[in-house]
Amino acid sequence: MADAGRDEVADRVLGAWDAFIERAGSVDLTHASRLGGWRAHEICVHLGCWDDHTAMAGLIASARAGGTGTVPDVDATNARVTAAHRDASRAEVLAGLRRNREATARFLADEPEELDTALTVSVVGRIPLLSVVLGQAYELAVHGLDLVSCGAAPPPPEVLQSGLAALTDVTGALAASLSIDGAVTLATPDGGWTFVSASGGWTVRQESPGRIDGPAVEGSAELLLDAASGRINPVPAVALRRLKVHDVGGLLRLAPIVQAVPGIPGGPILQLAARTVGGAGGMLGRLLRKS
Repeated sequence: MADAGRDEVADRVLGAWDAFIERAGSVDLTHASRLGGWRAHEICVHLGCWDDHTAMAGLIASARAGGTGTVPDVDATNARVTAAHRDASRAEVLAGLRRNREATARFLADEPEELDTALTVSVVGRIPLLSVVLGQAYELAVHGLDLVSCGAAPPPPEVLQSGLAALTDVTGALAASLSIDGAVTLATPDGGWTFVSASGGWTVRQESPGRIDGPAVEGSAELLLDAASGRINPVPAVALRRLKVHDVGGLLRLAPIVQAVPGIPGGPILQLAARTVGGAGGMLGRLLRKS
C-alpha cells in the first residue's frame, strides 16, 4: 500500500481512529466484551498512548535505526498496559485514544517519506513502517467489532474495508519476506483486496465486487475480520457456506507464514486451508472443492 501514498493511508487509518473513538465514547467502558476478561475499558486502554506505552514513537525509532530491536511480546505488553491503567478514568482512557491518533497523524504529516518503506520491528516481525501504520486500521476494525458486544454501533463499511486492506498488505509483506511467491484475495460483496508477492516484493490492489481470480477467501467483511482475528472458528462458517475458499492449494503456499509468525492476523484462515487438505475426504473437503 506504500504505492498508494500517504494520503490514502492517512484517510484510511485516521478515519478508522475517528470511528473507533466515536464509538468508544458512546459505550459504558465497564461493560464486559466478547473478549474473555476484557471490558470495553481494557480494549480502549491497550489502544491508547500512555507515558509508559508509546507504540508509535517506538516504531519510528526502530525504522530510523534500520529495523533493529526485539519483536515485542504482544500478550505481555497488553497485560502490562491494561494492568497499569486499570483504574484510569473514562476521560483518561478517551484521552489516551486521542493521543495515539494524534501520534499517527503527526507521523503521516511530518516525518520524511523515506521512512515509509524503512523496516521497523512490529508484533509480526520486520516490515515497512507504512504497512505497520496501515495495520492500525485492521486492529481498529476488529476492536470496533468487539465494542459492538458492549453496545456500540458497528464500524462503518469503509473502516471494515480499510481493515481488510491492512490485513492484505501485511500478509503480502510477510510472504515477500519469506520469499513466497503467490497471490491471495480477500473478497466481499462490496469488493476486495489482493496481494501479489513475487521476487521478494509485493503489490496490493483493490478489487471490484464479484471479481475473484485465483486463491481467495470470500465472505462479508465482518466475517473475514472475525475469522482472521480468531474471534470465530472459520471451519463452521465454511461448512455453512458463509465463508467460501477458492483454490486451497494456492492458499497453502502461504502456510510457512503461520509457522514463522504464529500470531499473524489471518493465521486462522491459512490454518483452515491446511486443515481442509488434511481432511479432504470429509464433508468440509467436499464443500471446498465445490467453491
